[in-house]
Amino acid sequence: MKVQTLDLWTKEEYLHNQGIPTLTTYITDTTNKKPAIIICPGGGYNHLSDREAEPVALQFVAKGYQAFVVRYSVAPIHHPQPLLDVAKGIQLVRGHAEEWKVDSNKIIVLGFSAGGHVAASISVYWNHPIIKEKLHVDPTYIQPNGTILCYPVISFQEFAHEGSVYNLLGENPKETLKEKMSLYKQVGAHVPPTFIWHTVTDASVPVENSLFYITALQRHHIPFEAHLYDQGAHGLALAKRETCDGREELIDPHIASWLQIAHEWIERNI
Repeated sequence: MKVQTLDLWTKEEYLHNQGIPTLTTYITDTTNKKPAIIICPGGGYNHLSDREAEPVALQFVAKGYQAFVVRYSVAPIHHPQPLLDVAKGIQLVRGHAEEWKVDSNKIIVLGFSAGGHVAASISVYWNHPIIKEKLHVDPTYIQPNGTILCYPVISFQEFAHEGSVYNLLGENPKETLKEKMSLYKQVGAHVPPTFIWHTVTDASVPVENSLFYITALQRHHIPFEAHLYDQGAHGLALAKRETCDGREELIDPHIASWLQIAHEWIERNI
């Protein structure tokens, strides 16, 4: 397996006083092109969770994917930079599809928590004019073929995760901007098929975030599959020991089934 980390931007392109966002590749040698999974770790737009990065990539590699982790911008850098970072990650993966043995028609963006907000953001905003303006590419080149959202932050208004709102938008953001970042309000026919899961007892990002998004997907006839687990903490990642960081409440064999179920959903629908 080839593991390498690439800068998403040049120093001239990335005009922020922070480390340049990166794309880490987990590529296996193969003669056949494989689906790509682009992973956005969570962390409340404050930091990026290692538990939701490489361990997840390796699990998808084991299931036959080429995997990638986007380490996108976090506070004090604000919107739209994280969205642009993930868009740039998709551009790189599609641009290297031949070299990296990726099926360019099967590029799935996966995100956890605030990373779920990033993944949902590119899913609803891939055709926004800012993408073409900043990346100089036809927006359809950035369009994901599928989205996987794991206990995602979706609403920046009702049932919001206030830390994510503050870190992405800064202090006292305008209500109009919070509405634009309430992604269920931006769902339309352009949104790709979506797999989403959440625990009903999530005390950090209320399950209503996923319920809002599910309702919007249904209203706009977007194919989706949703799994709501009756109990479980926030930040479960793989729900296995390798991602629990010493916290026994983050181990749950029942919830750990999500990855296999998501894999089956991709095989059926993407």
